[in-house]
Amino acid sequence: MAHDPSALPASISIEQHLASILTTTATLPAITVPIAQALHRTLAADVRAAADVPGFDNSAMDGYALRRADAATATAETPAALTVVADLPAGSAENPRLQPGEAARIMTGAPVPDDADCIVPIEDTDEGTATVLIYRAPVEAAFIRPRGTDVHAGDAVLPAGRVLGARDLAAAAASGVSTLSVHPAPRVGVLSTGSELRQPGEPLARGQIHDSNSLLLEALITECGGIPVLLGSVPDDDDALRAILDTHAPDVDAIITSGGVSVGAYDVVKAVLAPLGIWFGPVRMQPGKPQGVGRFPVGNASAAADGSSDSSTATTATATAPDSGPLLFALPGNPVSVFVSFETFVRPALLTMAGRAPIVRPTLSATVTTGWRSPAGRAQYMPAVVEEDGQGAASVRPASAGGAGSYLVASLARANALAFVPEDATEVRAGDALTVTLVS
Repeated sequence: MAHDPSALPASISIEQHLASILTTTATLPAITVPIAQALHRTLAADVRAAADVPGFDNSAMDGYALRRADAATATAETPAALTVVADLPAGSAENPRLQPGEAARIMTGAPVPDDADCIVPIEDTDEGTATVLIYRAPVEAAFIRPRGTDVHAGDAVLPAGRVLGARDLAAAAASGVSTLSVHPAPRVGVLSTGSELRQPGEPLARGQIHDSNSLLLEALITECGGIPVLLGSVPDDDDALRAILDTHAPDVDAIITSGGVSVGAYDVVKAVLAPLGIWFGPVRMQPGKPQGVGRFPVGNASAAADGSSDSSTATTATATAPDSGPLLFALPGNPVSVFVSFETFVRPALLTMAGRAPIVRPTLSATVTTGWRSPAGRAQYMPAVVEEDGQGAASVRPASAGGAGSYLVASLARANALAFVPEDATEVRAGDALTVTLVS
């Protein structure tokens, strides 16, 4: 990573940490996939039409193709009578000759005969099959969809950088395109740490809690276009943590761990990963102060740092941050800290990997209705509720009466924004204006 522990102050700002992450985050190389597999992927190259759309002049109505001159004086009282010489369903390859006084019955989407210059809708006729009566004079080129009126072959259909939705895939397919160049979705391993964790719904003994972080991260990864790979949870055991990371690191583009990053006696994530070159340190924010980030080494580096190889190799692995391997985010364990850390640091990185832009959520200015305290020297992200009055003005209040406690996971369900309080502020008062990031 760009973080150099020897050159860093005791703590770094949010902006410094994010900039360091993005410096070493690259967009995943483009791949070519069948169009049916491209939904929600990001286009790596412009899509150009392979064919005209429509590919031929076709009828916009069920009716009759004819020469306009043959029905120019038609009225309900004096209809024009024409001989029906062909029946053209959609998909027909026929191109019947039409002599003066002749018409072809035609369905919507069928090619218009070369000799016809208009379509008369079926409701303006007697629906005849051998002879048809025309009750209304047609206008020039009536109900004909000319070739290429949507796009011509070679025209741009979709721009690079677009996140592909259902309508985009339809547009590409209609233009004759069968494969697309896209940036793949980043595969992201999710691992919760802590001997106290149990699966949701399992009975809890004293000191145990349900693992909500895995589900939270799985959903957040999916929401921003990634593919979550659930690695489960591991107890506070160095060997178990190291083994699961070594096993899965070659198969993912990023890894997110939660828990074990502070300075406690059982913070195994930091104990295992710091010798591998993963940076750990405090970021001046609340919640989410303890952070870790780096590249998890794939291959022998992990074993070397564990002392299972010769000492010279271990020294190299310990001293040098790896340049390859999945990007690893070591997040705090409390759920609100996980959410704030993901939104602030992980989401922009995953969007960058996926080739998306912009990589930050929209913000707006909102007026505080209920004040709160903020810690000195740390920027605060308060889970908040933003309401708009319909006239462009927005108000904001904390989502929980308990404040910004990182354990207040229920408040996340009520929050639709994160209110940002700068480092130099210690109190937020009613009437203050804050920048808020919309998260839903």
